[in-house]
Amino acid sequence: MAERLVKAAVRSEIKPGTMAAFEIEGLPIGICHVGESFYAIGDLCTHDGAPLEGGEVVGDEIECPRHGARFDVKTGKAMCLPAVTPVPTYRLELKGEEIWIAIPE
Repeated sequence: MAERLVKAAVRSEIKPGTMAAFEIEGLPIGICHVGESFYAIGDLCTHDGAPLEGGEVVGDEIECPRHGARFDVKTGKAMCLPAVTPVPTYRLELKGEEIWIAIPE
């Protein structure tokens, strides 16, 4: 699948253990800062379409602030009910302080 890189943020915008939401070319994307790593996932819960922004990051998972569904930030996999469908994930590249997201074309 063809993709192109789009600058999304700088590292300092996303504190460790949090997720920040961005709209990148019309896609709601959350960038999670876990340990020393960053991961990009869809920012909408697959249970009811609520934003994941504001949810708690615990380990490698983000919890939906609305109904408590959790998603693995590395794979997008739904980890508990009420969600059963994964959220999309996006390839991410770090270039110095910049965070770039691979957007499918």
